[in-house]
Amino acid sequence: MVLIFAGIAGGSYLALQRYGSPAHAGTCTASGLGTSHRYSTDRAANAALISAIAVDRGLPPRAASIALATAYQESQLRNIDHGDRDSLGLFQQRPSQGWGSAAQIMDPIYSTNAFYDELETIDGYPGADINDVAQRVQRSGHPEAYRDHETEGRLYASALTGQSGANLVCTLGPVGATVSPGQLRSELARQFPRLTDAGRVSSSLAAASGAAPQLPVDAGATALVIDTQGDTGLGWALANWAVARAADDGVVQVSYQGRVWDRSLRGKDAAAWSSLDGGDPERVVVLVSGQ
Repeated sequence: MVLIFAGIAGGSYLALQRYGSPAHAGTCTASGLGTSHRYSTDRAANAALISAIAVDRGLPPRAASIALATAYQESQLRNIDHGDRDSLGLFQQRPSQGWGSAAQIMDPIYSTNAFYDELETIDGYPGADINDVAQRVQRSGHPEAYRDHETEGRLYASALTGQSGANLVCTLGPVGATVSPGQLRSELARQFPRLTDAGRVSSSLAAASGAAPQLPVDAGATALVIDTQGDTGLGWALANWAVARAADDGVVQVSYQGRVWDRSLRGKDAAAWSSLDGGDPERVVVLVSGQ
């Protein structure tokens, strides 16, 4: 996997000015199974993290479905510092039950990996009932509660592990003034460590422009170009992950496989990824505000 993080210099990208500078706001929606579910951007970002770690570990999409249903029941997909007795974090894991220290559990990457470590000890979990597997991991006092969140867990896992293509759509407010162009790159390295460690990072405006013909030559922005090496599932996992991270990391545009999500679109135009002519079918291109 080749990663190219390119700074695009000179002038100002007029399209970026549409996004303004007030604090971001909005929601994200995943669809399928004859329905759709909407999450706030903080929940979507945590769902993306949980799914990214499953992808990076090489786990089946079912693992992410189980983890997402569990995390929503336990914390409503929020990394909270309180709960029943000593329960903490996304999965409400308890230091007293051997899940780790309080500081470790409050690290969502640690807690998600801890969940998957336990999940992988359960024989046949990919084909088993989501609620029953979640209960075996969590040992909750409400053993049937995870069933209530199975559908949205499956929808978001499908989108964020790349199984359902251009599925995740976020309708957002303007980019916040405090966004750093390096934030998305840092999160990519944290959440996909095996993928990024196997690749390389360099600056190449030519690679960014060649991969995304809609990318302006004169842009006060940053482009993250991700070479999927022909792995379409991985490509859509990364594309939807970048959209889910858009509120936090100043993402204004994501393109892959002839489709593009654009932060500036509102109303019905934001209900789907648009078609895009040209571009490199093996590369995900993410445009980040240069503020």
